Amino acid sequence: MSKQTILGRVAQLAKANINSLLDQAEDPEKMLDQLIRDYTDNIAEAEQAVAGTIGNLRLLEQDHQEDVAAAREWGAKALAASRKADELRAAGQSAEADTFDNLAKVALQRQLQSEGEARTAEPVIASQTEIVAQLKTGLDQMKAKLGQLRSKRDELVARSRTARAQNQMMDAVKNVDVLDPTSELNRFEDKVRREEARALGKQELAASSLDAQFERLDSLGDTAEVEARLAALKAGSGG
Repeated sequence: MSKQTILGRVAQLAKANINSLLDQAEDPEKMLDQLIRDYTDNIAEAEQAVAGTIGNLRLLEQDHQEDVAAAREWGAKALAASRKADELRAAGQSAEADTFDNLAKVALQRQLQSEGEARTAEPVIASQTEIVAQLKTGLDQMKAKLGQLRSKRDELVARSRTARAQNQMMDAVKNVDVLDPTSELNRFEDKVRREEARALGKQELAASSLDAQFERLDSLGDTAEVEARLAALKAGSGG
């Protein structure tokens, strides 16, 4: 994966509008869970890519430092060879002096080569440093966005559970309203009253039965009186 591709993906994910995505989702909770998984995977992938980019940058920096050190070292060797040549030439040893001057030239060539390599690496290092900074910023934004996603999900789950609890409570209240327990009490009261009325009826029936028995006794008494008087009449008539 190229650095520009990594940078583009990091920037795209970091700028994602969570609320807009949720508005378009049929099941926001499931979408948040999927986004969290995607972000987590992308962050892990981006971290590996950024780590590789940082590693390459550190190698470039090390090579640059080695080139700068080599240029300094070759410069020192050139200076030492040149001074040695001057000493030998002052001592009348021209041939040996020329040898050291040639060594100084070779050292200067190596110095120029190391300096050139160091200069060539500097803009690359600057560019890579900028890219690494952007990638780190993007990763930080992605991690912050992941935190927002998780908080949003927790909030949504809590609200969903509260809404379900409220709906269950309202359904229970609705069922109570539909059943109306007072109507059950009224029906029970009606049943009790019917039982009471039945008992009163039985009492009245019992009372009327007693009255009838007493009336029969009374009628029997009258009949006996009539028979007695008839007997008396007959007895008087016979006398």
